[in-house]
Amino acid sequence: VQLQASGGGLVQAGASRRLSCLASGRAFNSYSVAWFRQGPGKEREFLAAVRYGTSRLYYSDSVKDRFIVFRDNAKSTVYLQMNSLKSEDTAVYYCAKSGGIGYYDTWGQGTQVTVSS
Repeated sequence: VQLQASGGGLVQAGASRRLSCLASGRAFNSYSVAWFRQGPGKEREFLAAVRYGTSRLYYSDSVKDRFIVFRDNAKSTVYLQMNSLKSEDTAVYYCAKSGGIGYYDTWGQGTQVTVSS
């Protein structure tokens, strides 16, 4: 499996941005995919995940009211819709494939999101 994250860029505070994670390789609907981010000087942070099969969604408390994760199996893509962006959302955003409960074994290359106030 390979993952390619895209959609980052410079955005104004309060705006929205949609990130994409395109997967290739193994059957897309056989694994869960999550989004993480790492801001400057910060540890990597889990944001959201969408489970395979049931498409059950998971969110961190820090973004659950502003971010939406969803998958399009026909396009082998998982999206992260980010709304009401704040300067503290500035980070490199990564998508990752779940390798089992609690760990991720494949990572995309990351896409930079910079929110200007």
